[in-house]
Parts: sequence; C-alpha cells; structure tokens
Amino acid sequence: MLSALIVTKYVWWGDWPIHRYDFLFAFALTVQLLMLVFRLESFSEVKVIAVYHVVGTAMEVFKVHIGSWTYPEPAVMAIGGVPLFSGFMYGSVGSYMARAIRVFDMRFTCYPKLAWTVVLSLAIYANFFFHHFLYDVRWCLFAATGVLYGRVRIFFKTDETPRWMPLIVAAVLTAAFMWVAENVGTFTGTWLYPGQRTWHLVSLGKMGSWYLLLFVSFTLVTLVLPPRPPEDGRTEKETDQTNRPTSQ
Repeated sequence: MLSALIVTKYVWWGDWPIHRYDFLFAFALTVQLLMLVFRLESFSEVKVIAVYHVVGTAMEVFKVHIGSWTYPEPAVMAIGGVPLFSGFMYGSVGSYMARAIRVFDMRFTCYPKLAWTVVLSLAIYANFFFHHFLYDVRWCLFAATGVLYGRVRIFFKTDETPRWMPLIVAAVLTAAFMWVAENVGTFTGTWLYPGQRTWHLVSLGKMGSWYLLLFVSFTLVTLVLPPRPPEDGRTEKETDQTNRPTSQ
C-alpha cells in the first residue's frame, strides 16, 4: 500500500480517466483478492480484517468531518469525503498481524482474558471520538495497556530457536513503523493534517495514537487466532538462558 502511494504520487496525471484514490481502492481490493486466491490469508481472517476495515473507515469519516485531517483529491468511491481505499490501510495492519502470528509461530504467556481485552479496545476506540468533546483519557489508556499487557511475552521463531519479546515493546516498535507510514502518506499528499501546506514530519503524538489503535486491531485478530501458550510451557527466563551462546 505504501509503495502504491509513492508510485501513484509521481506517475499520476489529473486528466486520467480514473482518479488516483479510486485506483488505490481497486489496487487494494485486487491485492486482497489475490491473497485469498493464493491462500496467504484464510476467509476467517479476511472477515475479521473486513471488520477492522469498517471500524477504521467509520473513524475516518468522523475525523475528516471534525477536521482532524483531509483527503485533498477527488474520488468516486468515497463516503463522507473519505476515499474507500483508506479502510484498506487499517485492514493491512490487521492482515500484517494475522500473518506475522502464523509465520513466526507466535505464542503468548500471561495473556489476559478476552473480555478484558475487548473492554480496553472499546474504551480506546471510543476515546478517539469522545476526546473531541470530553476529557482525553489516553494517558489512562496507556496505563491500562501496561497493566493488562505488561506481563505478556511473545514467543516467536525466526529460525529453530524460540525467542521472546515483551508485547508492549512489540507494540511500541510497530507504532514507530506506523508513524513512518503516516509520514509517507502526508509526503505523497494522500492525506493532510491541518497546517500542512508544505510537508513536515507528522507529530510524534500520532505514534501514541497508533500504539493504542494497534491493541484494537490485535484484539480483533485474536478472535480468529486465539493467543496460544508456548508448546513446552517455558518462561522467558528459561528461553533467555537457552538463547545464550555456549562454550565449546
């Protein structure tokens, strides 16, 4: 998706018979269909990703209406001033998560109950709307993610040796990459924040927003890929000892 934003930025002409945003929508839809055809995603995963697509689009419509950001180019495939390709930007995050869990055989320790993760996700999503009218409770939500997920460790394999990482660290790193993606979006003029008549780096506050939103995405993904414990029941301490080099 980011490659498509960059390429279309430099090759598109305003007098072409299809708008750039509509092409991005067709491109994203084609990629999604190909992932199904080549079994890179299951139909169950696509259904949950579609839910995240709808959730993201609904927030986009509200945010554009409230003036948080704008889409400056025309589009036929749009709702409330929001081109439909934007929902695929959210869907691609869920797609990435689902595929990473499978490819790296991710396992989780101390994972909280589903009910608590759903409650936190709903609170995070609601705050994206209500903070415009009420008090912004994002700092409380940051603290809540620490309380709920602070003990969670992700076990994964990049080769034959299991390794681990705190889930909170994984979320922060992923949010950093999402901040880079935000800058790609604004650099290519695909969407613009207030005051961005000339391009400049997106506020680091957006990284915090994505950090929270990632937990909404992750909760949705766990509906079809429930978090599994490590096969051997090992702890992060035992894994750390296993990963240490041994003398010959």
